Amino acid sequence: MAIHLVQISDGSTRRVALVDEPQLRCLTNVTSIYELTQRCLQSWQSMNEQARVLAIGEVLSYDEVYEGRSAWRLLSPIDIPGEPSRLLVAGTGLTHLGSARQRQAMHLANQREPKKEEVLTDSMRMFQWGVEQGRPPAGVIGIAPEWFYKGDGSMLRAPFESLDIPSHGEDGGEEAELAGVYIIAADGVPFRIGIAQGNEFSDHKFEKRNYLNLAGSKLRTCSLGPELVLGADFTDIAGEVRIERDGATLWHKNISSGEQNMCHSLANLEHHHFKFAGHRQPGAIHVHFYGADALSFGDGIILREGDIAEVRFDGFGRPLRNPIREELKSNQPVRVHSLA
Repeated sequence: MAIHLVQISDGSTRRVALVDEPQLRCLTNVTSIYELTQRCLQSWQSMNEQARVLAIGEVLSYDEVYEGRSAWRLLSPIDIPGEPSRLLVAGTGLTHLGSARQRQAMHLANQREPKKEEVLTDSMRMFQWGVEQGRPPAGVIGIAPEWFYKGDGSMLRAPFESLDIPSHGEDGGEEAELAGVYIIAADGVPFRIGIAQGNEFSDHKFEKRNYLNLAGSKLRTCSLGPELVLGADFTDIAGEVRIERDGATLWHKNISSGEQNMCHSLANLEHHHFKFAGHRQPGAIHVHFYGADALSFGDGIILREGDIAEVRFDGFGRPLRNPIREELKSNQPVRVHSLA
């Protein structure tokens, strides 16, 4: 049975808590989900069982924490305290039909051929390869999906923290997704800890100019949470994404995720991420975004300072909400100094 965990802090103390709506039951003897996973790996105990056994600490009002009326605030549901460089954030795109259609339209806008409807972009070709070979039988390796790198743990933002459009960025657009959270055991074997709601956040204007800009468009902040769900079903998951501006809904769309709505199986996505030896370093944490179904950018929405992006998937707890913040634009180059 799935359980939901959150990480919280009062500024000086950290805790892990089990969600028992409308309450949070704090776990004793652990201060991070990372610490809990390490204990379970070393003792070969179930995380679900250990979390339930340890959830005998202080009981808090989830409403007060979520609404900012408590001294406790929500943290990202996964981190490596003091060592953000050991957490890798990445993802796969073109896994959902909706994302492929929007990417096709985005890239066709830059084509000059007179019959755009007959043009098949590289993005759509990759998506079709996924449809044909992305869900292999058990024990068989399917085709590789599109893969991207987002950064290390310093890029993760907690619920209600801002997602930043950097000074060099052209745009900032939400990408409502589910993300898997993994840990690498001492022998290099990856374990899935759980799945969380996420906002992957990208620079769609930059990418639209040329699809080869995809790599750079992904290198920015993102968010997870509030809850990490252990033992979640990943078959067919309904959700919704919403953009609020000045207290009103600017844009809204129902979305879907889960394997029934994807051209790649979860096992295939996981194989192609962890096949690289560099992704199997003992003790490392991986956050892997599974792909988006719809983007407000595809409907002509340009996010700006103060907008709020909300992501919610059925069965994954309370909505993930993040305001948008724009850094001041800069045309000053980064100067590299010499040590020679």
